[in-house]
Amino acid sequence: MRQLPEQPEGRAPGDERAGRGLRRLLRARELVTVALLAVAAGGIWTFVAVADAVGEGDVRALDRAVLLAMREPGDRADPVGPPWVEEMGRDLTALGGGTILTLVSVAAALFLWMARRPRSVALLAVAFGGGQLLSFLLKRAFGRPRPDLVPHEAYVYSASFPSGHSLMSAVVYLTLGALLARVLPRARMKILVMACAVAATALTGVSRVYLGVHWPTDVVAGWAVGAAWATGVWLVADALDRHRRAGEAPEGSGPGAADDPGA
Repeated sequence: MRQLPEQPEGRAPGDERAGRGLRRLLRARELVTVALLAVAAGGIWTFVAVADAVGEGDVRALDRAVLLAMREPGDRADPVGPPWVEEMGRDLTALGGGTILTLVSVAAALFLWMARRPRSVALLAVAFGGGQLLSFLLKRAFGRPRPDLVPHEAYVYSASFPSGHSLMSAVVYLTLGALLARVLPRARMKILVMACAVAATALTGVSRVYLGVHWPTDVVAGWAVGAAWATGVWLVADALDRHRRAGEAPEGSGPGAADDPGA
C-alpha cells in the first residue's frame, strides 16, 4: 500500500496555504509602498527642478509658447475653439476650486465617518488641510505674478506659482481615489478609479492654462507638489496603520491593507 507523505508536526496544509497567502500579501504591500515612495520623491524632485527653472528664467519662452498656442492666431483675447469649448474650460476649472473641493471632501468625510472609518477621515482631513496650507505658503514664498500675456478668462486673486487648483485637485482626487480603490475587490476597478482621479487632476490643470490664469510651469509644479503631499500623507498613515494596537479593527489607511468587513 502506498504511503502518504507525512505532514510536519503541528502544521496543517491549510496553515501552509494561509502562510503563503500572507507572504504574497506582504510582498505586494511592500511593492506598493516602494512605488509610492518613488512617486513622492519624483514629485518633490520635479517641483524643485521647475521652481529652479522658473527662478532662473529658463522656461520663459516655453511658458509663452504654450500659453499662446491656446489662443486664436492674431487674437490673444480669444481662446482656441468654439464658445462651448471655452465654457467647458470654465466648468473643468471649477473641479479644482475651493468650493467644489470642500463640498466633495466634506461629503466624503461624512460617508467615511458613517462607515466607521475614523482613520480614513483623519487621513482626508490632514491631506486637505495640509494641502491648503502648503499652497498658501508656497505662493507667498515665490510671489510669481499671473500671466499678463493674455486676458484672464477667470477671476484670480493670489500669486501664480504653484497653481493652487492643480495642487489641491491632486491632493483631494488622488486621496479619495486611493481610499476608494483600497476597498474595491478587483484590480481593474482600482485602476479605473485611480485613472478617473488622475484625469480630473489633469483636466483641472490644463483648464487653468487654457483660461490664461496660469503659466504651464505653475500647473506642473502644482501637480508635482500636490501628488507628493498626498502620497506622503498616505505613506505616514500606512506606517501608523502597521503599528496599530493588537486586536484593533483593520480599518487602516495603508496601501494594500485588507478591508474591514465589520465596518
